[in-house]
Amino acid sequence: MTAAFQASLLDLAEDVRPDALGGTVRRTTLCHGAWIDVRPGWMLGADALFEELVTGVPWHAERRQMYERVVDVPRLLSFYGEDQPLPHPALDAARDALDEHYGAELGERFRTAGLCLYRDGRDSVAWHGDTIGRGSFQDTMVAIVSIGAPRALLLRPRCGGGPTLRHDLGHGDLIVMGGSCQRTWEHAVPKTARPAGARISIQFRPRGVR
Repeated sequence: MTAAFQASLLDLAEDVRPDALGGTVRRTTLCHGAWIDVRPGWMLGADALFEELVTGVPWHAERRQMYERVVDVPRLLSFYGEDQPLPHPALDAARDALDEHYGAELGERFRTAGLCLYRDGRDSVAWHGDTIGRGSFQDTMVAIVSIGAPRALLLRPRCGGGPTLRHDLGHGDLIVMGGSCQRTWEHAVPKTARPAGARISIQFRPRGVR
């Protein structure tokens, strides 16, 4: 599997690892008890990590029921459950760092990792919240590390009437959606007609959240 993207001129790290969190995270409080944290460029060596994951992960396509027909999911996927080794040591280090930073607030550890490969601007994910499981009725966190070319991640209140927020994420950026965000807000990666390189998102979640 190969995918083209333009490397960042700022990503000059010789090793692949997460940087410090601490006071570098910027939190935005949303309505209805939701919040998001953003840490640009958190994963050092993100472009090298992209190259290793795009060729080394067992990506697969899925088809899903959509109303009265079955359609192709417009991105490639790979999922690592609690007992499965992650595909790169940097992902273990990222999960450990997230546990250390958010463990007291979350009250549990991040357990799973879901990977999505957006090959170009035609790949996308529709408006949704991670509400399969406990996210539908409990506050939780979902941490997403984006590597590869930046793509827009949009967020909007599920009840409508509020602003749509946009974050262009790639090259090692981290976003964490917390509080009630999964059940009171929705997020999406829309298709784009503009030239777009490939992006991988790595979603760390606690047990029972999908």
